[in-house]
Amino acid sequence: MRIAGVIVEYNPFHNGHLYHLQKTKKQTEADLVIAVMSGNFLQRGEPALLSKWTRTRLALQAGADLVVELPYVYATQKADVFAWGAVSILDLLGTTDLCFGSENGSTAPFLRTLEVLEENRDFFNQQLKKRIASGISYPQALNLAFSDLHLTGDDFIDLSQPNNILGFHYVEAVVKRKSAIRVSTIKRQKAGYNQATISDAHIASATAIRRAIFSGEDFNHLQNLVPPYTYEALTQARQNRTLRRWDDFFPLLKYRILTTSADEIAEFYEAEEGLENRLKKHIRQAKNFSNWMERIKTKRYTWTRLQRLCTHILTGAKKAEMRPAAQFAPPTYIRLLGMNEYGQLHLNSIKKRLNVPIISKVGRNEEALMAIDLRAADCYRLIQPASDPSEFDCVPIRFDHASKTFVR
Repeated sequence: MRIAGVIVEYNPFHNGHLYHLQKTKKQTEADLVIAVMSGNFLQRGEPALLSKWTRTRLALQAGADLVVELPYVYATQKADVFAWGAVSILDLLGTTDLCFGSENGSTAPFLRTLEVLEENRDFFNQQLKKRIASGISYPQALNLAFSDLHLTGDDFIDLSQPNNILGFHYVEAVVKRKSAIRVSTIKRQKAGYNQATISDAHIASATAIRRAIFSGEDFNHLQNLVPPYTYEALTQARQNRTLRRWDDFFPLLKYRILTTSADEIAEFYEAEEGLENRLKKHIRQAKNFSNWMERIKTKRYTWTRLQRLCTHILTGAKKAEMRPAAQFAPPTYIRLLGMNEYGQLHLNSIKKRLNVPIISKVGRNEEALMAIDLRAADCYRLIQPASDPSEFDCVPIRFDHASKTFVR
């Protein structure tokens, strides 16, 4: 049985994601597709536009058979930790094939780049530390350290491209786990990952779609960029005022920073090198989230890096509880978000072989295990709390593949 895995955020699910899902099934000849999806806070330190439960529904409608959550401790980390957590969960679930999107579109250069990097790991780590010490951001330092290896030509990948970077770390995680998962990639179509404008009639980046959503314009121009079920979900969320962005959470974050001492802020994950003092210095004058970010960002600390710190402050994520994942500890549970009948059959077939629990409904025994995920969900619900049920009331979403309907 061929089981394909995809690692996703779907913020929101658009035509490019649908293309990737369909091509994944065809390219891997998969009998089943498992999606590991970030929860309500994402890798770039942003709250998800739509809740994880709404995005699970979209993933199932699009053709995923099983959707599980990437825990907060992995989902809000740098690319290598994010990839490690997601690949580890797919491996636990019996995935045979991992298929990711990339700017490159060919698997061999990823494998060759990793091979050469491993051969020169000590030199690479030296260069990385040297670059970071110069005062530039971690992503810039990483890219320059790679360039110091002089990996040029078609045999290697361009590690300045965001999807290539993620893909590289997916491959690295598979190798690190000594997993039998086969890796393949699909070339990203038309719109770039961070492209903020819409330049094609049918394909746009999630960044461009989010920008269009909050521009105040009519939603009609998005109909050709997303599947009908996504358009319906976005329209309904707009009517109900449940589309989330950082500006919605900024008053809560501002209150937290104003009422927390600098020493206490320093205990939150990714608060380093006196950043806590910089945050407190500029928070009173900030008019909104973007205005505040412009005040605190520096050459060394990117917008994304600072957004992640803000997320950790908002959710109360301390260094002590995030550190194990950052040191590549394996997942200790699998949170089930949704499935169709094929996904359920697969789960039933592997349950006894798993050495971690599958959590379908949160109970007393899971509270300590999932403490940070539950806090993050509670924080997310502070904006329009009536729109999303408590995590303790949620059960996996069930989708009937044959009738294309959701079932209770």
